[in-house]
Amino acid sequence: MAIVFDADFGSTEQWVAGRTSAYPNMGPTNRADHKLDRLNGAHCPGGRFTATRSWFSLQWSCNLLTTEGSPQGFQLLAGDTLHARVTLPTGIGAWPAIWTWRDGGNEVDVFEYHPDHPDLLEVSNHIAGTSSYWHGAAAGVAPGATLDLSTTIGADSVDWHAGDTLVYSDGRGVGEDWHAYLIVNLSVSDGTYHPAPPFFGPRRLSWQCLSLRVER
Repeated sequence: MAIVFDADFGSTEQWVAGRTSAYPNMGPTNRADHKLDRLNGAHCPGGRFTATRSWFSLQWSCNLLTTEGSPQGFQLLAGDTLHARVTLPTGIGAWPAIWTWRDGGNEVDVFEYHPDHPDLLEVSNHIAGTSSYWHGAAAGVAPGATLDLSTTIGADSVDWHAGDTLVYSDGRGVGEDWHAYLIVNLSVSDGTYHPAPPFFGPRRLSWQCLSLRVER
């Protein structure tokens, strides 16, 4: 296998910032998905994704990058393996994710995380309706932890790993013709399923994607 994509989160050739067809009207908000996001147009050099709340608003200015609509227009294909090194957030309400999207679907969640469930990673293949909530304390999953994650998006099975540990193998896959764009972002929970940030708490949340590569 060869590396076909090596993320530079400051690149305007690889990434579009602050708009995505996964949000109504391309954004900037997505309240129906229980998010306090208001997407901004900033890129994220060094892979630092942030959310910042103003003094007088409940909405948070959030980073979202997607390859959809970018000059390079990179898409993952069935059989690709995505490798990411991430440092998880610590602040309550932070909702980081790496996922895929195209034409109203084709979503595979490489990971989602909520610090109120400190050892839990969420992974999903929405094409096949499969998912897992994985308690990974033994593999080091915790607020502020740095993890090596990999996901092989196979036609017959999607397999997720944290380091050398198999997180979940769905045995269903995405089909041979699957392809989708990448999204990397930080959302903020609105309190419906996970606590929202305390109003008088920190006004800035962050996590970091130290590297992201795709092999084919």
